[in-house]
Amino acid sequence: MPDNVNIGVSSCLLGEKVRYDGGHKHDRYITDTLGRFFNFIPVCPEVGCGLPVPREAMRLEGNPAEPRLVTGRSRIDLTEKMIDYCTGKVEELAGADLCGFIFKKGSPSSGLFRVKVYGSGVPVSRGRGLFAAAVAKRFPYLPVEEEGRLYDMDLRGNFIERVFAYRRWKSFAKEAGGLGGLVGFHACHKLQIMAHSPAIYREMGRLVAGGKGTDLDSILNSYLELFMKALSMQSTVRKNCNVLYHVMGYFKKDLATADKQELLEIIRRYGESMLPLIVPVTMLKHYIRKFGREYLARQTYLEPYPSELMLRNHA
Repeated sequence: MPDNVNIGVSSCLLGEKVRYDGGHKHDRYITDTLGRFFNFIPVCPEVGCGLPVPREAMRLEGNPAEPRLVTGRSRIDLTEKMIDYCTGKVEELAGADLCGFIFKKGSPSSGLFRVKVYGSGVPVSRGRGLFAAAVAKRFPYLPVEEEGRLYDMDLRGNFIERVFAYRRWKSFAKEAGGLGGLVGFHACHKLQIMAHSPAIYREMGRLVAGGKGTDLDSILNSYLELFMKALSMQSTVRKNCNVLYHVMGYFKKDLATADKQELLEIIRRYGESMLPLIVPVTMLKHYIRKFGREYLARQTYLEPYPSELMLRNHA
């Protein structure tokens, strides 16, 4: 697994007392579990733009596409102050080698989804916090998520998978580069991409195959866009089964009949939600080592993130 996996996190989620009421929203999963694998870069836009702790509560008002940030009681408009901070902060974060960001849900500055936008004193629409919007605009391929959604196992796994994939991409872009390097990168990620979107995988293959004589920066940008788009699509049991059967095909001349039947039964039971994904993957990894399949051994699908996170251990 790659080192230096830096992710931005809303400061209150790390236990920092920066909220409007002087408290925090410490999330133990983030600090105690993800903290073993990620380097955190805490950000509190309210404190960062000079507001005190504690402070008057704020909310978004007006046009959901361009909301205003207004204090609830004194009706002070802090929009320009916050936007000025966001503009400078995202440029600062551009040098932080970010691989992901976890935002505080519902926050008028940091909420990523379904943040209340008020009109005539009542919530009339949904929007996005001003800082979260600035981050998403400045880093369109950065994996982002809200802390509340991480308690959904599928969303959690997808986010963490994208974070580590983005880290590998950044390492490739910095060290390997070139069309030949891209061919190798694509080959190692074949099964992982197929497990999310076979259609986009085929599109990426055509992009790489037709890359000779084309502007390299253009190819790399297009590839990254498709890569992150594919991984943002949820992997499903059916798509995973297709990948597992595909890998099994590499051993059709090596496995004894009994071993084939056992492996087929394990994949079938996974497909019926009777076994977690880790079981057929572990069995396939055993045969990859036993029969020395180097191409398969390099596939990121087999371990897209640290196994200690146990994201494949649930049926």
